[in-house]
Amino acid sequence: MENVNRDLWRALHRITEMPYGAGQIAAVEQLIRQADADGDDEIAFVARVVGTDSYVFGGEPGRSFVTFSWCLAEFDGPSKPYHQRNEYNLLRQFKYMINSLLNFPDVPLDRTYAVLDDMERRYRDGGHSLQAVYKRRHRVARHVGAPDEAEEWYRRWLTAPRNQLSDCAGCDPTSQIDYLASSGRHEEAVALAEPVLTGRLGCAKQPQAVLTALLRPYLHSGRRAEARDAHLRAYRRHRSNVADLRDIGEHLTFCALTGNEPRGLELLERHLDWLDRAPSPGAAMEFAVGAALLLRRLDSAGHGTLTVHRSAYGERSATEVPVTVLAEELTTTAHALAARFDARNGTSTKSNWVGEHLALEPIGPYLPLSATAARQDVGPVGSTGTSGTSAGVDPPPPPPPAETPPPTAPPTPPPTAPPTATRTATRTDPGATSPDLAADVPPIRLLELIEERWLRHRQDDHLATALRTFDERFADVSLDASVLARRAELRALQRHTVDDVTGGVTANREAIALHRQVPDPVREQIVAGRLGVLLALADDPAEGLSLAQGSADYLAEHGDGVARAGGYDRLSIVLFNQERTTEALEAVDRAAAEAAGVGDRYLLARIALRRTRFLDLLGRRVEANEAVRQARDLLLDLGGPPDYLATACLRYADSVEEPAEAVPAWDEAVRTATDETVVQARSLRARALLLVDRPAEAVDDLVEAVALSVRWGIADGAAHLRWKLAEAYQRAGMLTEAAEAAEEAIGELKRLGRQADADCCRHLLAAVYAALHEYDLAVALLDELAANLDSPDNLVWRGRVLEEAGDLLYRQDRDSLAAQRFAAAATAYRLAERGIDELRTWRREVSAQIWARDPDAALAALGRADRVAATLDPPDVASPTPTADPAVSLGEPAEDAVSAAATLRWERALLAEAAARALLAVGRPEEALGRLPGVADELRSLEALGEAQHVDLLTGELLVRSDRPAEAEPLLRTTLGVVTERPDLASRGALWLAEALTALGRYEEATALRAEYALDPDQ
Repeated sequence: MENVNRDLWRALHRITEMPYGAGQIAAVEQLIRQADADGDDEIAFVARVVGTDSYVFGGEPGRSFVTFSWCLAEFDGPSKPYHQRNEYNLLRQFKYMINSLLNFPDVPLDRTYAVLDDMERRYRDGGHSLQAVYKRRHRVARHVGAPDEAEEWYRRWLTAPRNQLSDCAGCDPTSQIDYLASSGRHEEAVALAEPVLTGRLGCAKQPQAVLTALLRPYLHSGRRAEARDAHLRAYRRHRSNVADLRDIGEHLTFCALTGNEPRGLELLERHLDWLDRAPSPGAAMEFAVGAALLLRRLDSAGHGTLTVHRSAYGERSATEVPVTVLAEELTTTAHALAARFDARNGTSTKSNWVGEHLALEPIGPYLPLSATAARQDVGPVGSTGTSGTSAGVDPPPPPPPAETPPPTAPPTPPPTAPPTATRTATRTDPGATSPDLAADVPPIRLLELIEERWLRHRQDDHLATALRTFDERFADVSLDASVLARRAELRALQRHTVDDVTGGVTANREAIALHRQVPDPVREQIVAGRLGVLLALADDPAEGLSLAQGSADYLAEHGDGVARAGGYDRLSIVLFNQERTTEALEAVDRAAAEAAGVGDRYLLARIALRRTRFLDLLGRRVEANEAVRQARDLLLDLGGPPDYLATACLRYADSVEEPAEAVPAWDEAVRTATDETVVQARSLRARALLLVDRPAEAVDDLVEAVALSVRWGIADGAAHLRWKLAEAYQRAGMLTEAAEAAEEAIGELKRLGRQADADCCRHLLAAVYAALHEYDLAVALLDELAANLDSPDNLVWRGRVLEEAGDLLYRQDRDSLAAQRFAAAATAYRLAERGIDELRTWRREVSAQIWARDPDAALAALGRADRVAATLDPPDVASPTPTADPAVSLGEPAEDAVSAAATLRWERALLAEAAARALLAVGRPEEALGRLPGVADELRSLEALGEAQHVDLLTGELLVRSDRPAEAEPLLRTTLGVVTERPDLASRGALWLAEALTALGRYEEATALRAEYALDPDQ
């Protein structure tokens, strides 16, 4: 029976480490059944005490009535030793009962008053402050609509002294804030919260409860940034616990009052099925009224035809419910529940409250919930836009850029001559005015001027305007064949600027035919080369290459320098398109030589930019960098064309390897960016800023890049950039924003099927959650990530994330759960044949099982660790290793034999200490002592002085326990002398030195030592 009881107590201990929810409830119910079957009265009692907490905080408070009543009846029966040990918990749980009873309208109000009176009697009899009792009386008075009575109990609640039965330092102010806000005293509510939020809140309901209570006070007092942050921080904690359904309803209200109906709709769809398992009718009513308000706001904004994705709890199938229909349904639900409460209470308080809530109006203008949301309602670069209260519900589709490569890759120069574009660059050269269209300019000269101006400034709107003016002026004039041929050339160019390849091909063929009539064979071959480029890009590579090669050959013999350069340039494009990069480079080199000879700097700049691409692909980085510098310098001096200048500046910035020098280059790239390149320029400048540890500035760039990507419908780019934005926020210490960005990125990456990227972002988000002290969310995310990595190729990463989860749990003293993660990590490392990593995680399991008070499990883990340690042969080398645990390598390979050897020495030393503690826990001190000889010296040789001191103290303790005080005394005295600045170690050393002195009969020294270190004399 003793072993059975031990197993039950271990199970109970593990249950208390589990997060609140259905899993913990199922586990505690099973334990209660086992305890009842085994006849263990104490475990049956304590398990029900734990069960009451599980029901209340796990979303099923109605079931807590049974366990609480059972424990109370047992407590009031014949006295048993464990009753007094659990009296505090029972008195504490009275508070839950009052709150829960009020939330069930079928429970008569008299019963609530009776339980409240019983609570007061027991508190008085125990000599406890009635502060918590007055708070509940205030709560009941507010519930039934007795404002004067509520105010009186509020005063008594505030003036009564707090004690250990008072609500926590976060929950008490939360209720006060809620009351003050309901009375319109918003400034008082905010002032009350400030010291609370700066303190440490360790309650399971905090800080999310106090942040939720502050949402409307923040809005009413103009603290809009604080309101946004409170919503984002609190909702993340609420969203995974059905017990918080009431609070989620308040977040729906917040979205409705701040113009964030789209986000509210997303939250509603996520939690709508929770109404099927609402914690209480009171919670259901408050969620329903918040949801109804949100849907009514959507309807009034003209979005009543939207549908809500609705599924019943536990079912995969779903239906689409129109907003207006669901709004009416939830309004009816809220009113019906309010009527039940009012019937029970004999008042109209709840019905009045529902009506007032549904009539709430927005508080202030639209409140963007993220920096990217604030930017998404602006127009393209250089323009402005406005925000509306329904931002994001039905945005007008913007014209997307022709193509935006992933932001991590440097952009490429335009692949054609002339290049394509589907958007007009917003940055223009101030000198790029329309060509001189004076009436005395001959037609052929006018066309030459139009083409020349376009080649220099590439403004498609000016080209179209100039050609339209030309056509109007000469509509009634009989033009020479040479003019008609040049006009056909420009018609082809204009078709190409709007991505009409077919029209461009037709116009070029027409121009070729007209030039033959003139005849003008040089112009004919120039157009033939352009046609060759178009055909090569239009999946007709054979004819395209034939035309381009023939054009280049003819012009090399018969054309001037500009014509020869153009011919070779166009040939290089066609060759490159056919993946003949070496030949393409040869052709463009010849083009560069010809352009240099004629002094056409515009032509030379374009060719230099193209050479950059070819050289880079051929791995000739130095030459590529020189070419891009030449292109950039020329184009900056010339002032454009804008698209070539933007590309040159981008590629130049990417060529600068020194991070500190790269940032100014990226500044230039952003200044010269066009609509087509601004996302790349900003995202790549952000990368450079991160490299020089300027994350806050990187945030600004990434926010803009995300907003533009969303506006232009670049889903893949937006998802990637949100991930990088989350990283920048994290590094800038903006953790709330980092969490929000990472959560959005994961959702988008999943929708795009980019599972590996989503997993990397999950890993980042887990670290952010941990930094925010949202440990349950962090562990859940790491567990999800570990499940995703369950494949042979990902075993090392799986071990790493499981170990990180274990470390988080271990630092929260959830040792049984930590031990499970460490064991799972060790298994993954074993399968990956990572011996040192496996050894480390088995060793960490040993430590976790010791703290979990499961010495048998600790010894089992120790056996596994010893077997692994015995198989590892250290390289014949010695070197210092890091001086702190945990997780030296975390799955990463050792850099060399030196670090591997040092790491193994480190792990074996720490394993020896863990082994000694495990053996001590099962009463085997002599055997424990046998694991420690030389361990402290080994740690000191590795410069791990703190760990060596721990081992010295443990050795001294074991010597005392093994009746060897004479050996212990000098060791403990020496160690005590070097740990005087560490109170925890000094107290421990003094304790065992005093025990050694006592065993040696040196009582006065022992007494003096205990007095010096304020030790309990009975210890």
